[in-house]
Amino acid sequence: MSNQDIVFALFLIFSGAAILSTLALLTRQSLLVGYMLLGVILGPSVLNWFSDSSTISQTGEIGIIFLLFLLGLHLEPQNLLHMFRKTTWVAAASSVVFMAMGVTVSRLWGFNWTEAWVVGAAMMFSSTIIGLKLLPTTILHHQHTGEVMISILLMQDLVAIISLLLLQGEQLGGVSFTTLLLLCIALPALLAVAFVIERWILRPLLAKFDQVQEYLFLVAIGWCLGMAVLATLFKLSAEIGAFIAGVAIAASPIARFIAESLKPLRDFFLVMFFFAVGAEFDIHSLKVIAVPALILTGAIFLIKPWTFHWLLKWTGESNKVSWEVGVRLAQGSEFSLLLASMAAGSQLIGNNAFSLIQATTMLSFVISSYWVVMRYPTPLALKDNLRRD
Repeated sequence: MSNQDIVFALFLIFSGAAILSTLALLTRQSLLVGYMLLGVILGPSVLNWFSDSSTISQTGEIGIIFLLFLLGLHLEPQNLLHMFRKTTWVAAASSVVFMAMGVTVSRLWGFNWTEAWVVGAAMMFSSTIIGLKLLPTTILHHQHTGEVMISILLMQDLVAIISLLLLQGEQLGGVSFTTLLLLCIALPALLAVAFVIERWILRPLLAKFDQVQEYLFLVAIGWCLGMAVLATLFKLSAEIGAFIAGVAIAASPIARFIAESLKPLRDFFLVMFFFAVGAEFDIHSLKVIAVPALILTGAIFLIKPWTFHWLLKWTGESNKVSWEVGVRLAQGSEFSLLLASMAAGSQLIGNNAFSLIQATTMLSFVISSYWVVMRYPTPLALKDNLRRD
């Protein structure tokens, strides 16, 4: 692709994203819906202006790397133990229920067991991006409802990390005892390297030059991508390396500044990622997967809110809080798309299973956004009394 082609491609993506984002905001939708719809329109299934979205997809995955890095920045090691005690069993029990839901629907429609397990794993997660985007920071983020929802999302993201590890094992030739042993050695080794570098190199440098914001920005990007590359050398995924990089410096007093400064960069690459998701969606596969996708989406909105409601009620949460958290978490996840993409890339699942996960996740994003903005305080709420910044 020439420089002129790259400029024109970026023009199409971001100009189109701006137009569809306007429509998304007018209809109270998440901007992610606009990005994916643009990908479908410009991709091979419709206009075919992007016949090969592999380069854009690879670029967009940097957004997921930054997303996991920023997630790690909010997880101080000492806070992890508190979070585990609070929401571990809720996240674990709900994950089992959601996986069973995905496996059951997949098997009923003739997918093999491997594809059914991948579909089930993809259904375990809720969207961190949509959950946080529709959470009014001035009202809920610092209140109990927001804390419960965010803690569950963080636990789900940790489950996603484990799922990516297992999928990484499949890419290495199957999850055998030897593979698991190598992964169990590689992960602690990467953690050790990260915390040693943070303690003896990063911490002194950041303390010495913490007044130079441009320097902090450069160091943060270099640290994130450096750990991502190092993780691949340890036979782990780049996303896992980025997550560990964030956790390693989460206790630093400038972690909050780094998180805020990297958000625009993360959003740039996430536009590319979700555009690529739409571009990779084979609209012709709807002839095969439309019915199971609709059933699986319906199951998400029936089962996820009720599951979270009863599990949170069991922990002592009020009826109001448990229902609101359940509704806000009733959708698929960007990690579902990432998991599906990795599984398809390693040929664990076929095109129909890949399209099923994509269609279900995209449709759940649309319906979930409407459901939340109609009932609860969000920056996009339809009713004035629910609109909160």
